[in-house]
Amino acid sequence: MNDTTQKRATVYFDPALHRALRLKAAETDSSISELVNDAVKASLAEDAADFEAFAAREQEPDYSFEDVVKDLKRRGKI
Repeated sequence: MNDTTQKRATVYFDPALHRALRLKAAETDSSISELVNDAVKASLAEDAADFEAFAAREQEPDYSFEDVVKDLKRRGKI
């Protein structure tokens, strides 16, 4: 992790989370920075997948909650 393109940041963890993170780093022979970077990448990848799903469904009709509830009542479902 001595790459000069890396940026430094101060992050404050809940003590219990920090302890778990230190233990996981030791167990996996990784650094805390590597674990945090991997977690952030996974979170951002999930966001990207969500945005793709939203875009794919953009043309679907939009119903209000009120309309859905009224339709359920009209059809005897509630």
